[in-house]
Parts: sequence; C-alpha cells; structure tokens
Amino acid sequence: MLETIKLWDSTLFLFLNGFHAPFFDGIMYAISEKYTWIPLYLAVIYMVIRHWKRESGWIILALIICIVIADQVSSGLIKGWVERPRPSHAEHLNGLVHLVNGYTGGRFGFVSSHAANAFGFALLSSLLFRQKSFSIAIFLWAVLTAYSRIYLGVHYPLDIVGGTLVGFFGAYVCFATIKKLRPSLLELQEKDSTSNKPNTFIPLLVLGLSFIGIVIYSITIL
Repeated sequence: MLETIKLWDSTLFLFLNGFHAPFFDGIMYAISEKYTWIPLYLAVIYMVIRHWKRESGWIILALIICIVIADQVSSGLIKGWVERPRPSHAEHLNGLVHLVNGYTGGRFGFVSSHAANAFGFALLSSLLFRQKSFSIAIFLWAVLTAYSRIYLGVHYPLDIVGGTLVGFFGAYVCFATIKKLRPSLLELQEKDSTSNKPNTFIPLLVLGLSFIGIVIYSITIL
C-alpha cells in the first residue's frame, strides 16, 4: 500500500513538474526564496503594532512561535525521522525532474518546511485578523509558495500536504494559547463591526507589489 501511494505521488509530481517554461522558472524561483517576502512580514508586523499597540507583542510573538514550531517540526524532526529523498535526489527519477538554476535542496524532503511555514502563517494570521480579503490573498500566497517547491523539483505533492498539516498544527496551537491566556486580544475581532478589525490594506498592497516585482524581474532576466 505504501509503495502504491509513493508511485501515485511520483506520478502526480512528474505531471505537475512537467509544466514549466523559462519565464515561470524565474517567477517560481523568486516565490520560493524566503527573503523575497521580508517586506510582507514587516508590513504585517506594522499592521499588528498599529492595531494592537501595547499588546502587539503577544500577536507578534504568536506569529514567530508558529513559524518556529512549523519549521522545527518539519525540518528538525520529521525529515530526519522519515528520511524520504527529495525528487531532485531520487535515483528512479534521475533525468526526469525539471530543476531551476541547479537548485536541488537538501537530501530529504518529507515534509516541506516551506509549506509548513507558509500555511502556518496564513492560517494564524487569518484567524487573528478575520479579514476575508486578507485571508484569500494570504492563502493564495501560501498555495503558490507550496506549488513553487514542486515546480522547482524539490518536493513531492505529499511533502506539501504533510507540511500543510504541520503548519496548521502550529497555527492552532498558537491561536488556542492566545485565546486561553489573552482572550481580550481577540474579543474585538469576534464582533461583526469591521471598524474593530485590523486594517490589512498595507500588507495586501505590499503582497501585490511583491508579485508585480517578481514578474518584472522575471521578464528582465529572460
């Protein structure tokens, strides 16, 4: 049964990884780069400070701990325990995987820490901010981040699924902790009035500009 699942996973990977073009190589490589999204993280921190003011430290700490949990559980625990080679290192896929800029990642890939971090951040921030437009945008960002890992040939689809579950776990742990220890921070968000919710305009603007910048950069390097 396990071998059948791995076969299906490899088949789906090759199907998804097979859709590539020079233009999208640059885009997916940039999306997958963690430093690309520093402006987004800074914009979210700015929004948190502006909305929660003196209490903002709790929210920022929760977001940081969520990422730490997601990253350490995925990379520090599961990858070393499962030891499943990435498709870029799999002998049976040698010559079949589309790679970009010679990037192959580390030896083991299950689960994806990129997916864990992205979906953990997306879920926790959505639960905290409760803004529909922000939730849609940040989850689209998480999906693209996760997909870029398949495009680059360094993760199977099941690596992404596993990483997503790890990220959700970290997000729910942090959200439940805030709800238990500092429930007053969430009371305003639970009300229907949009005036009580954080203004997510700046993070959404930065996210949109980041994507535009990635596309422009990819065009210039062709």
